[in-house]
Amino acid sequence: MTAGETIRGLAELTRPVNVLAASVLTFIGAFVAGGVTAETPETVTAVAATGLAVGAGNAINDYFDREIDRINQPERAIPRGAVSPRGALAFSLVLFVAAVALALTLPRSAVAIAGINLVALVAYTEFFKGLPGLGNALVAYLVGSTFLFGAAAVGEIGPAVVLCALAAIATLTREIIKDVEDVEGDREEGLNTLPIAIGERRALYVAAGLLAIGVLASPLPYVLGHFELAYLLVVIPANAIMIVAAYESFEDPTAGQSHLKYGTFLAALAFIVGRAALELEFGWF
Repeated sequence: MTAGETIRGLAELTRPVNVLAASVLTFIGAFVAGGVTAETPETVTAVAATGLAVGAGNAINDYFDREIDRINQPERAIPRGAVSPRGALAFSLVLFVAAVALALTLPRSAVAIAGINLVALVAYTEFFKGLPGLGNALVAYLVGSTFLFGAAAVGEIGPAVVLCALAAIATLTREIIKDVEDVEGDREEGLNTLPIAIGERRALYVAAGLLAIGVLASPLPYVLGHFELAYLLVVIPANAIMIVAAYESFEDPTAGQSHLKYGTFLAALAFIVGRAALELEFGWF
């Protein structure tokens, strides 16, 4: 392997799209808490720490999952030989150290969230991934908690709690659908994921039920006064995309979980639009 291929492989380990998405959610958490303008250094630090931690978690996940990925994802960096298992582990540790160094400069509540999340990232693949539903729930918490982390970085967690819950529900839905997609490799590896434990069809019904709860709860930020009407105007189409994606997953889990991701990205945009409209109305900008 050339140096260029190795560098590309290391970048792939981090899942740049996931890193960007998590970093954006942390920014949204800070934005919703109203601290982006007043607490810019803390916001930037929290966003950077999130990106590094997520990249580290994805890299160490690929390290532990290297045998499963030979079946489910043979094109990934470790199975195809672009990065050695030892190299992936070392790379993840470097990213973890950098994330911790940044997080320690933030307020105590943010440090506490970061500490819990770093432990959870490391423990996920080794201890929780193969447990029916629990691994999915842990990933869902980690995604939702990015809102809390961003809000805590600027000193105000309250407004981000509902966003954390909604993001966690959407993520849990997608994680279950992904497990249905990966059931062959997971069964070969001896994992007992939710689709293996209760059946693929039942798992998809669970995912659809969870999504329904999230969709029904999505107006809460508007009802609670955290956002203006503009939030609903964006979140309603996002809900529609996610509902269609959940229905689609019964026939094609791969397409369903991919399209569900688009819906969650649009929902994240709704949070930004809703808060921005609120600040414009009250002249906070």
